[in-house]
Amino acid sequence: MQQPFPISAIDADSPGGRRQLRQTLRRRRRALDTRQQRRAAQALCRRLRQLPEVRRARRVALYLPNDGEIDPQPLIPWLTRRGVRVYLPVLKPLTPNTLWFVHYHARTPMVRNRFGILEPETRHGAHRARRRPTWALDLILLPLVGFDGDGQRLGMGGGFYDRSLAFTRRAGPRPTLIGLAHDCQRVERLPTAPWDVPLDAIVSDARVVRPASPARQ
Repeated sequence: MQQPFPISAIDADSPGGRRQLRQTLRRRRRALDTRQQRRAAQALCRRLRQLPEVRRARRVALYLPNDGEIDPQPLIPWLTRRGVRVYLPVLKPLTPNTLWFVHYHARTPMVRNRFGILEPETRHGAHRARRRPTWALDLILLPLVGFDGDGQRLGMGGGFYDRSLAFTRRAGPRPTLIGLAHDCQRVERLPTAPWDVPLDAIVSDARVVRPASPARQ
């Protein structure tokens, strides 16, 4: 198995160090060729299909990969056969750095957002019947830039998921949160930031990591 990326030369506790670490880990995942990406996606989805949180979910949000992110799309046909409704994140208009989750299927009209990522067209997603309140989703699979063996995670730095999921820190209904990444994005240790929303698990193509303090606590 691949060894975790050493960060001894990077001050990951500082803002500049976190930026440097993000850039390094993004380069590592972008360096994977098409065959490696495809094999990683298949291995990831095999692991996801075995998780009880995934098997019992009926409303699942995932993402379309960008910038070398590991691809959860092979999971969609399996979810569809089980009668699961699939949702995609959409940049919420008029509210900076937050997300809607819009029902997705083969005929959903798609556009590229300001980051060049495909998402359901905003006017399509604006209909309430096509959206699901975030608290009412059963499971959200979200992309990571990095993770460690203790279940700490590093996101893109824009805060979209952290802002949209901040409510999960309070009591009440909430989705299960599982981060996804290539195993080459695993590092020795990651610092935590006060705004980081904790996850219930992290899944890569090689392992499942359960945090010592699960998010549902």
